[in-house]
Amino acid sequence: MTLSLAPASDLHTGNIRRRLFLLLGRAFAMVVVLTLVLLLTLAALVLANASRLTRTFKPAFAYALETYYFVQGSWVGVENLTHKTQNAGENDWEQGLLLDATGHIVMDNGRADTPRIGQSLPLSAQALTIPLTVNNVEVGTFVVTQPFDVGLLRLFIGLLPPLVFVSFFTGLLTLLIGLLLMRRVVTPLADVIAAAHSVAGGDLSTRVQVRGPGDLRGLTDSFNHMAETLERDDHERRNLLADIAHELRTPLTVMRGKLEGIVDGVYPADEAHVAPVLEETYILERLVEDLRLLTLAEARQLHFDRRPLDLSELARRAADLFQAEADEKSIALTVGAEAGLPLVVADPQRVGQVISNLIGNALRYVPANGRVEIAVRSSAQAVELAISDTGPGVPEADLPKLFDRFWRSEKSRSRAEGGAGLGLAIARQLIEAQGGTVSASNLHGGGLRVAFRLPSSTNEEQRQARLPAASIEKR
Repeated sequence: MTLSLAPASDLHTGNIRRRLFLLLGRAFAMVVVLTLVLLLTLAALVLANASRLTRTFKPAFAYALETYYFVQGSWVGVENLTHKTQNAGENDWEQGLLLDATGHIVMDNGRADTPRIGQSLPLSAQALTIPLTVNNVEVGTFVVTQPFDVGLLRLFIGLLPPLVFVSFFTGLLTLLIGLLLMRRVVTPLADVIAAAHSVAGGDLSTRVQVRGPGDLRGLTDSFNHMAETLERDDHERRNLLADIAHELRTPLTVMRGKLEGIVDGVYPADEAHVAPVLEETYILERLVEDLRLLTLAEARQLHFDRRPLDLSELARRAADLFQAEADEKSIALTVGAEAGLPLVVADPQRVGQVISNLIGNALRYVPANGRVEIAVRSSAQAVELAISDTGPGVPEADLPKLFDRFWRSEKSRSRAEGGAGLGLAIARQLIEAQGGTVSASNLHGGGLRVAFRLPSSTNEEQRQARLPAASIEKR
């Protein structure tokens, strides 16, 4: 079923969504801070390398000075140029000294009448200078005299508004994208988390509505499949425990009644009254051994002594063991096999056990004067052994359950006919563990056909099967 949250679960889902939203908010704040730090770091690097950058990227007043020298041929009267730009609101000239090609001061902070005019100014390596060139010849130098930290502070203050705007816009864009994706990602993810908590709490019927992008839909599908498998396994486990308890109850009840009667003196302790108790212990022993074998087969923990074998010969030997029982019930038991059948590599003891289970199961339900036919034939790189009977068959709806543990048909194949309902389940596990398949179908004229197929072997497989190291395989 689709996840339907109760009030408590609804609150839990709301808390998950709230935490995911807070996580998104923290991501937004982190984006803003990191963007701001990155841009300020870049600005600091630019300023730290200003002395080198000014040789490539000159301010506008430097180009104005170069143009003046190109037209006038000297720096005479250059202060008049500074007066014009200052009237226009520009004060770049007040930031330093203008030196001629010989290193003497021509203009001091935009003026030509200060005492330092004409003096020589030695330049230090740390000085921020802007070379002035005309026709690839250096005709002067502009030296920035304003304190570096003051200029840096002014630059930082000027950069802060655009930096903050860019950072805020980037973070806001991240938040908007997150909000748009919240319905497609956060909400379905919260449903999956809430459903996981619900399954962990024991509600295996919980399912999540499949929605969201492709990866999240795959996660939801996987979760629903997992929950369905857990629910089915839990249901099978409960049924198995109930079936085992049911199967053990009858022989234990008989044994208890007989033994209590003997102890109380109601029955004498003779063979007639002890023999039924011993018979019930045999039934219990057989049931426990079948359960152990079935459990090992399902867990693929059985050891198989695999070797090349002739399936038709194995079928004939198994039929011989049941011939007396078939004659006693007036049932015709026949074996038919194609000529030239290929060998199969399998465990002869386990395959013989399967054939015996299938023959015994058929003889149990076939009425007197009926038939049980064993046919062995080649089939698409495999060898098939089929056992057909003229019994009552199985309803079509029950055929898929035929190989389930403890299953019996309530009509034609009832418990009164004997058996614990494990024979066919064991047969399927033993065949599938060796790479084969098992199937069952009703015959048109009445009766049941149960068949298994094992892959036919190649010469190489036969050679490997004969090697001592490969004679035992753990499946």
